[in-house]
Amino acid sequence: MNPQQPAQSCYRHPDRPTGLGCSRCGRPACPECLTPAAVGQHCAECVQQGRADVRPVRNQAGAVAGKRPEPYVTWSLIAANVIVFAITAIQAHSLMDNKFSRLFLDWVLVPALVGHGDWWRVLGSGFLHIGPIHLLANMFALYVLGPYCETALGRARFLSVYLVSLLGGSAAVTVMSDPVSASAGASGAIFGIFGAVAVVMLRTRQNLTQILVLLVINLIITFAVPGISIWAHLGGLLTGTAAAAGILYLPRWLRARTPAVAMRIGWIAVAAVGAIAVLATLLGAPTLF
Repeated sequence: MNPQQPAQSCYRHPDRPTGLGCSRCGRPACPECLTPAAVGQHCAECVQQGRADVRPVRNQAGAVAGKRPEPYVTWSLIAANVIVFAITAIQAHSLMDNKFSRLFLDWVLVPALVGHGDWWRVLGSGFLHIGPIHLLANMFALYVLGPYCETALGRARFLSVYLVSLLGGSAAVTVMSDPVSASAGASGAIFGIFGAVAVVMLRTRQNLTQILVLLVINLIITFAVPGISIWAHLGGLLTGTAAAAGILYLPRWLRARTPAVAMRIGWIAVAAVGAIAVLATLLGAPTLF
């Protein structure tokens, strides 16, 4: 007569006898420590290892595909613009005449002042707005376009395209506008996102009709309505489109062999567009004396 074999115990709970085990590694485990799998059941360690071994699926833009993530960068940019507007309105004691606030005067883009060393205006002016209607128009456009572009490109690259577009719009204003003119607003960055969305839709072979109609309407408004900074819109559109094309098309043209190399090429392209915008500002900023 063979002696009875002692009951196996759960590898995580030695005080619990069990007749079950992991179908992947064979370790005995109690029902609490097992997870149903496509074949058999796996212990906690094998489940964790399996998740680590799964390579993320990426879309054509290189961002991780799957469940649509919350567009935190878009919400953060909207919040930043609203907060800056609130500060200017509080300082000026007026919603409509917030342009008379200290912060507004310190950040508004005046090419001659940039030429005399106020470089922060190139970036800061992109978060200023003249009155609530100006703010609402730009933030609505960002609310509509931002989540789509952020999901397609990924958060970091979306933010980089937004900032490069802002710099491109400011560079065009600094170089091409009247040296003593004053401009402010996120419109340059918004037009850059217009261009980026068009590039994403072209790369993914979607119908471009709607985005092109919206872009044409906004360009008509740009040229038809007095007081709008034409150069900010055109500069932002050019740099945003170029940055997105660098992300989505340049790796393909250069025949990048791996996603990591494609990602690196895309970042280099965005950095190059940003560097050109900064260099244009440095070399083209006017001085009055």
